[in-house]
Amino acid sequence: MSSATPTSGTSPVRRLSLAGVLRLRRPSEIWFKPALSSVAAVAPPNLLLLALGRLDLAMYTMAGSLCALYAHNRPYAARARTLAWVVLGMIGGLAVALVTASLTRDAVVLVTVGALLAAVQKALCDATRVGPPGNVVLTFISSAALFVPQSLGQIPGHLALAAAAGVWAWLVGMAPAPIRPHGPERRATAQALNAAAGYAAAHGTGADEDHAPARAAGYAAVQAAWQTLLALPTTGARAATRHALERLVVRAEVALAAPADTDPERLRAWARALRGHGRIPRTGDAPADTDELLGVDAELATRPAPLWRRLGPLAPIAARTALGCALAGYASLALGIGRPYWALVTAAALYQANLTLTWSRAVQRVVGNLAGVLLFAAIAPLAHLGQALLVLCCLALNFGAEALITRNYWLGSVCVTPMALLVTEFAGYQATGDLMTERAVDTVVGALVGFLAAVVVTNRRAGNRVEQAVTAADRARERAARLLAEPAPAPGALEAARRGLALALTDLRATADGAAGEWWGRALPQERVVLAERSGHRTLAEAVRRQAVRPDRGAGTRTEDVRP
Repeated sequence: MSSATPTSGTSPVRRLSLAGVLRLRRPSEIWFKPALSSVAAVAPPNLLLLALGRLDLAMYTMAGSLCALYAHNRPYAARARTLAWVVLGMIGGLAVALVTASLTRDAVVLVTVGALLAAVQKALCDATRVGPPGNVVLTFISSAALFVPQSLGQIPGHLALAAAAGVWAWLVGMAPAPIRPHGPERRATAQALNAAAGYAAAHGTGADEDHAPARAAGYAAVQAAWQTLLALPTTGARAATRHALERLVVRAEVALAAPADTDPERLRAWARALRGHGRIPRTGDAPADTDELLGVDAELATRPAPLWRRLGPLAPIAARTALGCALAGYASLALGIGRPYWALVTAAALYQANLTLTWSRAVQRVVGNLAGVLLFAAIAPLAHLGQALLVLCCLALNFGAEALITRNYWLGSVCVTPMALLVTEFAGYQATGDLMTERAVDTVVGALVGFLAAVVVTNRRAGNRVEQAVTAADRARERAARLLAEPAPAPGALEAARRGLALALTDLRATADGAAGEWWGRALPQERVVLAERSGHRTLAEAVRRQAVRPDRGAGTRTEDVRP
């Protein structure tokens, strides 16, 4: 382990910058999938309710329909399980909200329950990495339901509507499986190859520190690909496709460890070959591939950490969410706003991995919501011409929100805000000016109070987690170094150690970045982080050379006899 003295490269209070907060990114590669899924899941229930003259029940069907926004990046077997849990979680939160609403109309109690639900939803979504869109949709539904008058006798029917719509959303989410059953894992592998190619192409054009973000992004993409592939079955017809994709992800890992020996164009060619329905490219000779896949099998034997251990580090974020949502709702009540859940949901949407990211999200939320309020003023006259137009406007905004949100959160909020305002009019038209005023005030109140709560509730464990991540990276490096010193390590052992080291370094970078965005914490061991990363990446490169694995071996880009 490094004996470097811990030092701090940052002051206890960081400057909150506006630079780049509103900058637009390239759209997600599959932006149209959640957008189309959302419309396909929401439209039939809403149109059916419209035909029956019961649009006032749309909130309950939308609770189930909006589950179709989740799990688009997961293989279909894992997606089926994830969507089922999301639907159950949505119905569970809705049930708690409806029972509470039926038992009391005390606004303070309702806000308190909404804040506690928001904290639980935030912690569970972060711990299980369910998202995007994470906890915000769950919190929006449960918080809104708290302020809808209920009787205990109505609850079973309302939950049945949500469950039926949830089943439909599950079917919508699974619908592409027969057409392109390996689409998610092929996309994840292609993203890892492209990220590795980008780092390899940039390597050598400047100092190593200049390319650290590209290297970190490459390792993050590789780890995301591994998580996707390891969720696939290990036997059966899909196992052959999985092993073919694993070999490509290994090549992406090798490229990140030894970029000087990498041909970026070959990686990009492999990534392009994964688009569509063509055969999966081959990577090289079978013996080396077999050794690499033994390393994969070793990783499969490692069980994930239990849920309670993953929840522990999220306690500060959960506390921020509970306090911020509660205070935002109370402030809205004090101002006499009729819908305090808008302020509560605004606060819930702010909380990210650290305070700096929370600040960025607060700015994006305010800008997007205020622009959305203005868009609502333009759309409302058209939507008020008839309930059919009201539903169609909501569907168009639903599509726009999911299509634009990957460009930047604020841009998606421009569509989400008028959509949420129009949904409140399903039970009857309301004064446009009053809705606009209430939403604008609740947005500002929720963002301001929510961010102040994040400042007050500090994450003092961040420094400890950096220390633990450094220690884990050092141990993983030492394990790989010991195997490198052996003349003939056990088959797959060095490969498993290399992958473990790559995972530890990825976790170290993510942990250090998260801690660097916190306020009031103790000094971070920046020097130890840098030394651990440098020595770890040198060991990775040495392991690659030891295995004599190079991305350009083999004759050209051949293909596996594996069809999607």
